[in-house]
Amino acid sequence: MTIEQLQDVVAEEGMPRFTAKQIADWIYKKRVDSIDKMSNLSAKNREKLAASYEVGIKPPVEAARSVDGTVKYLYATSDNRYVEAVYIPDGDRATLCVSSQVGCKMNCLFCMTGKQSYTANLTANEILNQIYALPEFDKLTNLVFMGMGEPCDNLSNLLQAIKILTADYGTAMSPHRITVSTVGIRKGLKPLLDAGDYHIAVSLHHPIPEKRSELMPAERGYSIKEAIELLRGYDFSHQRRLTFEYIVFKGVNETLYHGRELLKLLEGLDCRVNLIRYHAIPSVPLEGVPEETMVRLRDYLTKNGIFTTIRASRGEDIFAACGMLSTLKQNNEKK
Repeated sequence: MTIEQLQDVVAEEGMPRFTAKQIADWIYKKRVDSIDKMSNLSAKNREKLAASYEVGIKPPVEAARSVDGTVKYLYATSDNRYVEAVYIPDGDRATLCVSSQVGCKMNCLFCMTGKQSYTANLTANEILNQIYALPEFDKLTNLVFMGMGEPCDNLSNLLQAIKILTADYGTAMSPHRITVSTVGIRKGLKPLLDAGDYHIAVSLHHPIPEKRSELMPAERGYSIKEAIELLRGYDFSHQRRLTFEYIVFKGVNETLYHGRELLKLLEGLDCRVNLIRYHAIPSVPLEGVPEETMVRLRDYLTKNGIFTTIRASRGEDIFAACGMLSTLKQNNEKK
């Protein structure tokens, strides 16, 4: 709940208005797991709250740890499904990759989450719980909403979670420490762009719309060209950053021809491109490319005016592809 929603709760329960701030402090700053631990509330008020509410923080049910320090956590949802959050330490930076849905409607060819099909939107509580219940919470510096699901398809719960994370009564995290990734769906992209000053990452993966639609069915409903025209109306020249995510596939999108088409598509847009190595998933006829191919494409794009990076691969020994661990867990429970 936001501070305003907590104020409504305490008013309904006949408690002083300042009690809402006390509750927020216990939940978001002290991260207690029980109303009984809110010791500066009277016993009577704690009893009232506990009759109708719970804190809602639940620890991960499973963890897979990589030799490189990456940890993939599995969280249970209220309907006995599972979602993943991935903790990625890197020197003095620590990033958490957060999920927004159980499964996904986008059904991208290369994504294991899409193979699960869509089950449910995560509530704001279930989104926040991946963060506040994280064992390494105190080390976190950055958040990326790039986990299971399409954030723009669950926008109200996503924005509620971000509002709390960036509020003074919440985590007080700078929006410039938060990145939201999207395939760019029509109903959600503009509201997402207007809602805050966090970074935006667009899943691109092919510069030619017809070919992109073979990888990403969402292209048929809202083309990448339309999304880019919308993005041109926003300022990404200062602290806010726009990135295009580009998984590189052998024989699909890796040549300098594709690089030239990328330059045309993104011409004049203040952005960067992030090249990503492909993590193979079962029954999908796609392959990654060698390092020299990644480097050649990166250098070509950078030389021609688009700053391009290669994302470091992390956690390859722990079901690295998004959705792999949750799919395994759910399949095992069906046996």
